[in-house]
Amino acid sequence: MDRRPDIGQDGTGAYRFTSPELVGRSLKDAGYLANERISAAVYLGDRLGKPVLVEGPAGTGKTELAKSVARMSGMRLIRLQCYEGLDEAKALYEWNYKKQLLRIQAERTGGDQEAANWTELEADIFSEDFLLARPLLAAIRAPDPVVLLIDEVDRLDIETEALLLEVLSDYQVSIPELGTVKSVQTPLVYLTSNNSRELSEALKRRCLYLYIDYPSVEREREIVGSRVPGISPTLTGQITGVVRTLRQLELKKRPSVSETIDWAQTLHLLGATEISTDLVVDTLYVLLKYQPDIEKAAAELRAGS
Repeated sequence: MDRRPDIGQDGTGAYRFTSPELVGRSLKDAGYLANERISAAVYLGDRLGKPVLVEGPAGTGKTELAKSVARMSGMRLIRLQCYEGLDEAKALYEWNYKKQLLRIQAERTGGDQEAANWTELEADIFSEDFLLARPLLAAIRAPDPVVLLIDEVDRLDIETEALLLEVLSDYQVSIPELGTVKSVQTPLVYLTSNNSRELSEALKRRCLYLYIDYPSVEREREIVGSRVPGISPTLTGQITGVVRTLRQLELKKRPSVSETIDWAQTLHLLGATEISTDLVVDTLYVLLKYQPDIEKAAAELRAGS
């Protein structure tokens, strides 16, 4: 496995980050510009063996943080995308019922139905060959360290959130037909939330907490410069200034960092060297995704020009 210099091994063979400063540098090498608080959370999440709950507005780099940790460490990323109605079968495991049915039918057509031993057949069809591991079980059973991303956990039902508590407490899963599956390594777990609902205190107690807000103008300027090669510092400064102004308006959805990057790429491709009010208004659809927001922003920009 390809490892960065800031990643070592402890006595158990688990990969460990050696300092927050080196984590920050490695994240930057992986394309993620982290501040000191983010770097410290990544470092402590690994050293303490605790999940990191990352909250903040949509599009501020919460999901990208987990992806970047996987890239910088060379670990495999396992992602559980949460949504309303997600159940145990999609999050943890389920049995391959079609394959089990075929196995039963094959037994019955074998010519000796009376000799068929149901106990043996049951043991056969509820074996590893018929088990479908979903993201949570896959992360626990992984032989090597992995990064487990539980994305948009605030979209889960309360019942499914309770399932996470069991898994994240001891990193083990009880499968009635097979017994308890215990993790041989501690995954690096990142849970992201857009704070659309309040998460349970029990879940929060098990996690380190990290809030990622919209970046400062200086940091966003650095992000844009790193993600849009060739863009001029002057144009970058104007872009981040406009975005900051738009975020101060009462909009249904404020522009995210990813949308700032999209807008910067758009203006760079259009050959813009500086920003005018007309240019901003004509390209607002890249930054804003609701027509009332576009109309409101256009009116504010024209009034201020």
